[in-house]
Amino acid sequence: MNILSIQSHVAYGHVGNDAAVFPLQRLGIEVWPIHTVQFSNHTGYGAWKGRVFDGAAIHELMDGIEARGVLPKCDGVLSGYMGSAEIGEAILDAAARVKRANPDALYCCDPVIGDVGRGVFVQTAIPEFIKLRAAASADLLTPNHFELQHLAGRVAHTRNELRAALKAVHALGPRVILVTSVEADDTPDDNIDLIASEGGDLFRVRTPRLPISVNGAGDAIAALFFAHYLREKSAAAAMSKAASSVFGVLKRTADKAAREMLLVEAQEELVTPSRVFEAERIG
Repeated sequence: MNILSIQSHVAYGHVGNDAAVFPLQRLGIEVWPIHTVQFSNHTGYGAWKGRVFDGAAIHELMDGIEARGVLPKCDGVLSGYMGSAEIGEAILDAAARVKRANPDALYCCDPVIGDVGRGVFVQTAIPEFIKLRAAASADLLTPNHFELQHLAGRVAHTRNELRAALKAVHALGPRVILVTSVEADDTPDDNIDLIASEGGDLFRVRTPRLPISVNGAGDAIAALFFAHYLREKSAAAAMSKAASSVFGVLKRTADKAAREMLLVEAQEELVTPSRVFEAERIG
């Protein structure tokens, strides 16, 4: 399997492609990474060095990949943080090129917009671009709870509210949605939920809440969910496997009080999770 991953890159730490590429490779998947930025570390540290690339750079790299004649072998395109609408357009062009070469290929968009407690933290034009352009092109969308509500334009705390919000976001284009970091009215305080929606069915995975907050966990789970979905063609099965692996990595990270995810040290969790969380149908 081959996945084209267009995301940010940091030399130190694990966010963007650095949270996605190794987990995918550990699953035996060939990854073709294109970086939208190259920073020394993620911006959560407050200071960093490096530069942001532009849409032309992504187009140029895609030209080179396409010239190799390998796009028909690409099974999927994964995107994360979009630094600008121009970069977003280049990502959508890349996905369209792959789909022209391989009509069976899928596009998974991780719609990075913001989070609870931080609000929207991307450029002003990005949320609208994701809602009107990226979501329409995506086969799979992996928002967090805040981003689901933002895209749906409504609160989603009860079961019925979540279903209505998911229906609204499905109407934008994606047929499969994974919602991470869900804190619904019925979520116990010491737990956190993930919800997958596919074909009118809702599924939930509930895991213990860990005493940790690290950057990149959402990038990792989006990549793993996409990979398992490409293999399983089941949102419920993909969510169970992705959640179990990321929980195992984060548990190891929390136990060692590490600032960055211990992806390499805990890599066996990516393949054989210590604890498996099954998906349950909730509607």
